[in-house]
Amino acid sequence: MSRFFGKVRQAGYVVDDIEAAMRHWSDVLGVGPFFYNERVPIRNYRYNGERFEPHNSVALANSGDLQIELIQTRNDVPSMYRDFRLAGHTGLQHVAYWTETYDEDLARLKGEGFVEVMAGEVGVNGRFVYFDTHFHPGTVIELSEVKGPKGKMFDLIRKASEDWNGSDPVRPFPDLSKL
Repeated sequence: MSRFFGKVRQAGYVVDDIEAAMRHWSDVLGVGPFFYNERVPIRNYRYNGERFEPHNSVALANSGDLQIELIQTRNDVPSMYRDFRLAGHTGLQHVAYWTETYDEDLARLKGEGFVEVMAGEVGVNGRFVYFDTHFHPGTVIELSEVKGPKGKMFDLIRKASEDWNGSDPVRPFPDLSKL
């Protein structure tokens, strides 16, 4: 556990082929099922203070309490994911810490000198921010709000993994508006 942020709740991997990555994690590593969204609806997306329209595909599954996130960028919008790929990397790009007190934690981290690079929202109470902590590949820090529907979706994904028998390895993202 991080003495600064609590438990690492998610490991985010940037991949070139998300379908192949889901197969590898499911077939070889036995992790799943994956909940897949070909185009994540990100609102208010900002990178270095500028607004863009990203097209990212995301797949989520759990291995115990750790959520595995697979990310494939589908357009050339500026992002930390794109920067990671342009630097010649694939694989672990970030670790995420989850919070139900997003505003307070964000203010604390900024007060400690963390610099926001990328941010946006997924659903209600689904804000996220990535900080300028890419001193070593795979160590970017994400703070992710999970007190609303996004948190319920993450619980659903974790519960689906608990007794997963390998069947139906790829499933659609739940509709956040119904959670």
